[in-house]
Amino acid sequence: MSRPNSGRRPRKADPRAGPADPPLVVGVTGASGAAYAVRLVECAAAAGRRVWLIVSRPGRMVLADEAGMGGSVDAPDLSTLWPAEVLDRVRYVPAEVLDAPPASGSFGAGATVVIPCSMNTLAALAHGLTQNLVHRAAHVALKEGRPLVVVPREMPVTRIDLENMARLAAAGAVVMPAMPAFYHRPRSVADVVDFVVAKVLDRLGVPHDLDVVWPGAQ
Repeated sequence: MSRPNSGRRPRKADPRAGPADPPLVVGVTGASGAAYAVRLVECAAAAGRRVWLIVSRPGRMVLADEAGMGGSVDAPDLSTLWPAEVLDRVRYVPAEVLDAPPASGSFGAGATVVIPCSMNTLAALAHGLTQNLVHRAAHVALKEGRPLVVVPREMPVTRIDLENMARLAAAGAVVMPAMPAFYHRPRSVADVVDFVVAKVLDRLGVPHDLDVVWPGAQ
């Protein structure tokens, strides 16, 4: 299986970014939509941001199925997803590790994003459950007043799912379902992925050069 970003080389790291820039915490869960996570990490690294990548066991299974990640579920080979220049800025932690730095409010994350966000994870976040490191990192973002973006990827959604989204939004999170637009005339799946990723990056304040702007805004 080819990589979701096949044919698209990451930009060089933004020289304006440095070690002082707060890291991004990226949580990946078991919903379909691994391509969104792969592209987000690539673009964040290209912008010079450090990434703490937290992946649940179901998330690792989806990365293997949808993105062709090598290795095993317990020992993933991230080099099959990203080149060395991206991995130099990525710190990977399995979601089963509950004592990693992102579990603490004293860890100075700039923002946290859960992409894709499964309905199980959405429910946990909406009700304050912290059963793994993805849950805990998101909870920390809320309690510390830091940006939290969740990207649900499921349809149709039940009333329970909608109520969980509303509950999470009321708690301070930004809920951004993976709903691509088509005004930029996408010609490939990668273009559709880029639209969603660009919206997330914009909300996180991470610069990018993804060409997905509505023509009327130019």
